[in-house]
Amino acid sequence: MADQRFIIEMGSGNDLHGQDYTKAAGRAIEDALRHSSLPLFEATALSHEAMRVTVTVAVQKPELVDTDLLVGLLPRGRAEVRAVFGGLDVDTGQDVIVIAQAAVEAFLPPQSGWRLRG
Repeated sequence: MADQRFIIEMGSGNDLHGQDYTKAAGRAIEDALRHSSLPLFEATALSHEAMRVTVTVAVQKPELVDTDLLVGLLPRGRAEVRAVFGGLDVDTGQDVIVIAQAAVEAFLPPQSGWRLRG
């Protein structure tokens, strides 16, 4: 049976002056993580290693994103990061502002036979 998605969070991030697509993507991931809390693991005694985390980051130049570095930003689970075309580059006349979007999805194997602890 396939893993079941139990959370999806979105975030955005930018790099104002460095045109660093990895930095903007990392900030988007951190923004998404700040929107979530996973008390499920404490409530069920599940291992964090049971969780698979898939992150999609969207930027205008996905080939410039260091996805291996971004995996290190994910504090729990077995993570993978992929970069796709999207996001936004804003030319200010002096700099290009890089804006990234991220979707962080967490999956668990199908669960049965457990109860929340009180």
